[in-house]
Amino acid sequence: MLLKQIEYFKAVVETGNFYLAGDKCHISQSAISQQIKKLEDELNVRLLDRHNRTFTLTKAGEHFYRKSLVLISDVRQLVLDTKRIADEKNTVFRIGYYKGYHGSELTEAISKFSELNPTVKISTEAGSHEELFYDMENNKVDLVLNDQRRAFSDRYHNELLSESHIYIEISKNDPLSKLTEIEIDELKNLPCILVINDKARAEEQKYYEDVIGIKGDYIFTDSMQDARLKIVTNQGYMPIDVIGKNTYFDTSVERIPLVRDGKPVRKSYCIFWRKSNHSQYLEEFASFLRELF
Repeated sequence: MLLKQIEYFKAVVETGNFYLAGDKCHISQSAISQQIKKLEDELNVRLLDRHNRTFTLTKAGEHFYRKSLVLISDVRQLVLDTKRIADEKNTVFRIGYYKGYHGSELTEAISKFSELNPTVKISTEAGSHEELFYDMENNKVDLVLNDQRRAFSDRYHNELLSESHIYIEISKNDPLSKLTEIEIDELKNLPCILVINDKARAEEQKYYEDVIGIKGDYIFTDSMQDARLKIVTNQGYMPIDVIGKNTYFDTSVERIPLVRDGKPVRKSYCIFWRKSNHSQYLEEFASFLRELF
């Protein structure tokens, strides 16, 4: 039994079509059909019940498909581990990102990058703006995704990716949740909840007070889950950056655009890396971020 035949069987099941499976595997429809038949002959088991141009999985076929996923995953991991052991450079690509960023763009970029560079280990570090700046200065990260709070330095590659719109997350039980937008001054009597570590709390509060303009009490937490529990128990609201379309859904929390004098409050999100850093992966990873933001 060839692993390639199992891959073909997996493709047929997942596409539901011999022609599409052949296209996915870069072989003809007849060739993939012949390979599935050979697989069945070798097992001496019928995996598919064929009905003209369609098919259904037999009970044995369902079992074989499920177990084949485990087998294929194990083989791919074996290949990856072997290649990493053979990679004498033990390449690591180090990414830092602002802890207040909660979008999916970074995750998708890492997924695409890892697919094309399976032997490269990805290291990620979340931090405050100043912590990430320190990590860049001390060569602890290769690339940083961060909001812009400093003037661009000519020692760095600085690139604007997108503007975010600041929303607030507030309990749906709060009367303010009925508004379609919220002025900053309308929040002065509610505590502002920030997700940040102990060392960076003073820095983050000062930024939201002086630059964003949020006055009043502040509550700090280390996790997004704890922050939302505080929201739904009416302990305060949380500012959150939204890039692109607002797609968050929670029946207990409302997201409302934050405005100042009727105008949206925004942040600029950028990528940074030191010009002296000559990692071969910087531009490739940056290209994925550009596509996604």
